[in-house]
Amino acid sequence: MNPTLLASTGSDTVEVSPSKADRLRINEIFHSLQGETSTLGWPTVFVRLTGCPLRCQYCDTAYAFHDGSMMERVDILERVREFGARHVTVSGGEPLAQPGCIPLLAELCDAGYRVSLETSGAMDISHVDQRVVVILDLKTPGSGECERNLYDNLTRLKRSDEVKFVICDRRDYEWAREQLDELDLTRRVDNVLFSPSHEELAARDLADWIVQDRLPVRMQLQLHKLIWGDEPGR
Repeated sequence: MNPTLLASTGSDTVEVSPSKADRLRINEIFHSLQGETSTLGWPTVFVRLTGCPLRCQYCDTAYAFHDGSMMERVDILERVREFGARHVTVSGGEPLAQPGCIPLLAELCDAGYRVSLETSGAMDISHVDQRVVVILDLKTPGSGECERNLYDNLTRLKRSDEVKFVICDRRDYEWAREQLDELDLTRRVDNVLFSPSHEELAARDLADWIVQDRLPVRMQLQLHKLIWGDEPGR
């Protein structure tokens, strides 16, 4: 029987078998500018993991569903170190679909990086290291995956975490506005993010709706797409 690895998560300890924890399937590791969230514009190393159980209709990283190579966790950390950035974002696909993501996040924090995790609202975040800023994407009806949201995750959020809505149309906007009130999101986190779905909703329309309704949310555009388009590795 293989021994178990005890992975610290800040407030809890998770047992993960070494065979699943030490190696992860990586789609890409690259250095760019953070295009979203409260760290917008900061030079950031992105660690994109392969695989996702969701199929959002607007997904812009479908290439990460299957493509990727297995890497030892120690080699991932070394690759991140080579870029010399302070900020690291672990993304996907859906990074929490791989068990090794949990110890990877903890080791990145131990190494002194400012770490964020981009995750759907469909995966349990209870074992994520408390030092990690969780960017939780609550799926709207327009995504086609709204029923996958795990609302228990909201009870696990810290003030420093962020909740994101990708808005496809007016129906999505109304739904997100209802969630904002019913789930009391602005009391749970400092940043609630509204993003227009790329090429589906005009940014000006979403901006006008937010201003007209005086919503206490942060509208964001995808900076990387404005600069580089849909080019992978950006």
